[in-house]
Amino acid sequence: MADRKPQNNGFPGKTQTHIPTLDPPQKPKRNKYAFACAILASMTSILLGYVLMGIINLHSLLGSAAAIGRTSDWGSAAAIGRTSDWVGRQYTIVIAAAIFFAGAILMGFATNYAFLIVGHFVTGIGVGYALLIAPVCTAEVSPAASRGFLTSFPEVFINAGLLLGYVSNYAFSKLSLHLGWRFMLGLGAIPSVFLALGVLAMSESPRWLILQGRLGDTKRVLDKTSDSKEEAQLRLADIKEATGISEDCNNDVVPVPKRSQGEGVWKELILLPTPTVLYILIAGVGIHFFQQASGIDAVVLYNPKIFEKVGITSKSDKLLATVAVGFTKTILILVATFLLDRVGRRPLLLSSVGGMILSLASLEEESGVGSCFGNHDGVIVRRNILDWDGGHRMGLQLGDFSIKVAGTRDQHESRSPP
Repeated sequence: MADRKPQNNGFPGKTQTHIPTLDPPQKPKRNKYAFACAILASMTSILLGYVLMGIINLHSLLGSAAAIGRTSDWGSAAAIGRTSDWVGRQYTIVIAAAIFFAGAILMGFATNYAFLIVGHFVTGIGVGYALLIAPVCTAEVSPAASRGFLTSFPEVFINAGLLLGYVSNYAFSKLSLHLGWRFMLGLGAIPSVFLALGVLAMSESPRWLILQGRLGDTKRVLDKTSDSKEEAQLRLADIKEATGISEDCNNDVVPVPKRSQGEGVWKELILLPTPTVLYILIAGVGIHFFQQASGIDAVVLYNPKIFEKVGITSKSDKLLATVAVGFTKTILILVATFLLDRVGRRPLLLSSVGGMILSLASLEEESGVGSCFGNHDGVIVRRNILDWDGGHRMGLQLGDFSIKVAGTRDQHESRSPP
């Protein structure tokens, strides 16, 4: 930066002051270790997406298998909060990977219908774990400057898993029916092993460490996952304040107040919420509800049947059409991921909802009210399905995770999965 020096400008008694040249502010260097941890934590979502696509190939068992899986993932989602607080985020992901491994083996080697249902029930438990632990763990290790980008990884990886499921479904369709679905479901066991081994190499969540009173380990993890030393100190100060630890306390092991361990959280959320917490609760629950009410899961499961209604009767062509849907979703959610920290959560959420409304209205017009597609233009119907599904992934899914994380980032005692 240049010094400010007065100089004579040619007029008696007049001097000219040079304005110093300021160097442009440099962007903070992104933390590669935090990036790697976010990827590892989100890898469970790839398994989740792949498993969801696996049952599409089981046409005759689709209804029963889907219902059984939904029952078990609800139960595991209710238990994951206690599990993650007991063994830590790191080992909870390992447990989820082990459950996915067991479920994939059971389904791949199923000898009868009951065996297959048991395998899918076990896999559903892993689904419940993966849905909740991935975004929580990613948010807790992410530096502030890239938190929006990194916390979108679980949703990106779910769609990557769905796309892999679409592609493998098409690839294994060339095999006999007896072998095709076995290969597709059984292969999910392989990435589960690599996930478990990879997660063991990453650091534990700093928030979980502080809840165990391990202040020294928390400092070391924050130093590794923050963009700068200053940010690590700020994150540590925030966590100390939220957990009731004195700012002047620098011991490696410290006692943690019971209040910070999650006691009384449900009372604060449901019975005596502050206006801020109530607003966050309504926004989070509302977006979760309308995300599912939009029918995205039904479209994912019944894409082949929808395409069959519009004239795509070849099995190979139907599977290729579903691959196109998966590819479109993955590309658009990647675009939204890079826009998340630039344009904000709300604009993406509103634009995606608007796009979905237009696509559904156009689809209804082309299909005819109350009709079953009939002889209407299949190309237009397919385009509207792609637009609607892509619009959903562009903002509604990202908005769901982003609002959940943003709403709880300052409520450290409430951040654990429920």
